[in-house]
Amino acid sequence: MEMEKVEITALKIKSQQFIKTREMAEVLIISIAALMIPFSLGHPQLLVGILVNATIVLAALNLKNWQILPILLLPSIGVVSRGLIFGPLSIFLVYMVPFIWLGNLILGYSIRGSKYKWLGLVIGAVLKMAFLYSIAVILIKLHVLPKPFAISMGMIQLYTALAGGVLALSINGIKNKIFKKI
Repeated sequence: MEMEKVEITALKIKSQQFIKTREMAEVLIISIAALMIPFSLGHPQLLVGILVNATIVLAALNLKNWQILPILLLPSIGVVSRGLIFGPLSIFLVYMVPFIWLGNLILGYSIRGSKYKWLGLVIGAVLKMAFLYSIAVILIKLHVLPKPFAISMGMIQLYTALAGGVLALSINGIKNKIFKKI
């Protein structure tokens, strides 16, 4: 009887170690993707935006609160480092980076906080786009940003957040089915 308790305890410890290792692997993989997608691809903005938003949604669905932070921050750092998505306007992106981080936070936590993930995606995508577009318009009126930023921070943000969210929710559904079988 005592030996069985020891074996069960050992199995629980191994199970917890596996879960922690898997969590850290997910953080690492999603973080690398969040940084390298915009840094390595650069163009087109639609493709990069969809993939980046997919990483944000995957992080929101699978990671703990503190683990999401790199995924919210790294894509903008990758874009600024690459300096190609906005071409000659890349320098102006620096002014938007803190707001993009907040927009990513809005998207991620809208999905995470919603019982209905698809509804959370739609709400988060709309809120992210409205927030970024509003900030861009304000900064354009203050002559901090050039007018093309209104386009990049408007409907394109909505499209890429929705498409990236659909991709992420689909990937997450497949992942969950696979892990249920294990």
